[in-house]
Amino acid sequence: MKRLLIYAGLLFFTSFVLSSCYKDVILPAVANTKPPQYVSFSTDLQPIFTANCALSGCHVKGSQAPYLSADVSYQQLLGGFVNTIKPEQSELYQQINGNMQVHIPNADDRRKIYDWIRNGAPNN
Repeated sequence: MKRLLIYAGLLFFTSFVLSSCYKDVILPAVANTKPPQYVSFSTDLQPIFTANCALSGCHVKGSQAPYLSADVSYQQLLGGFVNTIKPEQSELYQQINGNMQVHIPNADDRRKIYDWIRNGAPNN
């Protein structure tokens, strides 16, 4: 009987410890605590897309959408990848803040992209 109580107590303790363990997924998201900075699509963002995204086998014509080469990137992004009402729900924002596996832009570049979306994604 004593042995049964020890096993029951051990089982209870083990299940308690294991059920309290979980894994938080922390994305390197950009907080929107400040007003958005002015960002130019052509001079600030296109170089980011060219260096990190418009690479062979990535986001160039004939590969994975959106195509981010300089001649088509703006039209491609506005074709469903940017949500100016809720920037955090933009597919572009979600991809650069956790869903991408390679060529992730640095925090400053992600902030520029986020601010551009918050500013209404102008073609400037």
